[in-house]
Amino acid sequence: MFNIKEVKAHCDVPCGIYDPSTAQIAALSVVRMVDLMLAANNEHDASYHNDMSRYVAVKETEAIKCKEEICIIWGDFVKPPQIAEYPEIHTIVHNIMMLGGAAKQHASREKAMELLAEVNKFAEIFWKIKGVATKVAKSPYAPNEDVVYPVL
Repeated sequence: MFNIKEVKAHCDVPCGIYDPSTAQIAALSVVRMVDLMLAANNEHDASYHNDMSRYVAVKETEAIKCKEEICIIWGDFVKPPQIAEYPEIHTIVHNIMMLGGAAKQHASREKAMELLAEVNKFAEIFWKIKGVATKVAKSPYAPNEDVVYPVL
């Protein structure tokens, strides 16, 4: 009917919309939840237990979201030519997977910050692949940590 000889797509749905910002926000959320957990006190108060359970639940969800978003971009967008140019991307993704797991297992700000740092490394490579310059700036919300942003 359409006489189409060949069709090409780089992902499951050829939308071409990829952006590591969701993973960055998830990593920032992990840091924020750890900060709130570490600042909490009065463990004999019911509201403490309510707050703590919510912080843990959000931390878990955001760590998983971070890992999933990176896996999608790495698996669907990054191709052999980019891997040849940025061979460290496999190690960065592996580190994100491991640190996302560590973020779920612990209430460690150090591990949460390491997760954010690796996601930022990934974001920097992602934007280089797209030919977009980047800048580093503080996130405009708590935990106010450095994030790699595209210069648009």
